[in-house]
Amino acid sequence: MSDKNQSFPLVSVVTVNFNQSAVTCEFLESIGKISYSNIEIFVVDNASVRDNPALIKEKYPKVHFIQTKTNLGFAGGNNAALPYCKGKYVLFINNDTEVPPSFLEPLVDVLERNPDVAMVSPKIHYFHSPETFQFAGFTPINPITIRNFAIGFGEKDKGQYDTTVETGSIFGAAMLVSMKVIKEVGMMTEQFFLYYEEHDWAEHIKKAGYKIYYTGKSLVLHKESISTVKDSPFQTFFLTRGRILYARRNNRGITKILSLLYLYLIAVPKQALMFLFKGRMSLMGATFKAVFWHWTHLNNRDGLPQLIQKKNL
Repeated sequence: MSDKNQSFPLVSVVTVNFNQSAVTCEFLESIGKISYSNIEIFVVDNASVRDNPALIKEKYPKVHFIQTKTNLGFAGGNNAALPYCKGKYVLFINNDTEVPPSFLEPLVDVLERNPDVAMVSPKIHYFHSPETFQFAGFTPINPITIRNFAIGFGEKDKGQYDTTVETGSIFGAAMLVSMKVIKEVGMMTEQFFLYYEEHDWAEHIKKAGYKIYYTGKSLVLHKESISTVKDSPFQTFFLTRGRILYARRNNRGITKILSLLYLYLIAVPKQALMFLFKGRMSLMGATFKAVFWHWTHLNNRDGLPQLIQKKNL
């Protein structure tokens, strides 16, 4: 390792591919041009069925390529790389992103300077509207409604969020996480499959005594809605299921009771009626299917399996 590399802690970059090899190659082309000099890159192919993931390995032979036997979802796909990661920090980043050359240094700097900070996300702009914010931090998740809001969403970037501050949660599209904390707290739980798993993870990390940060000194461009079809039954099912699952896993006592009453008696019926009035019967069906999943998974400890996963790290 060169003297230059010794001043930069190793960062393991992990991205997940599912039926999007061309998009993943665009990301790899982008990450290959960054100025940060000490990275290793992992691409996890999540059992693509309508794609040729071998293209990735052929074009980028130096990338660590992992193929799963089944689609493990967002958490499972990312977790599959962790036993092989050697970095002090792990950058989990969507394959449908592209990055400026100097985006990684500010993220590493936050964790290097603040040992009580376990996770940090950059500001996220829309790739096709590169001056427009998707994310500049999160408000805290309301323990009753299980809702939060992306700060800056839809705003033009005029430098108003070029700060480094504590934030209510992390953004899974791009998050740098301390490997030390992952070993201590555990990986993302894989039961969510898609949506809310990064919020659940951040909540458990905060309960372990660590902080979650946002820094506007780093930028990532996100090609939103390539991975999933917006307002599809697939998305509606996992969003609704994940919202309820988050409440079941993270609330206790009267807060848990009030939250589940709100979700089952107000939020879900309101959502189903909205889809009914719009004639979106498939989305209404997906909403009720998500509720049914919870009613058929009530017999485990607290209705759920192990809160965190620790294996071979």
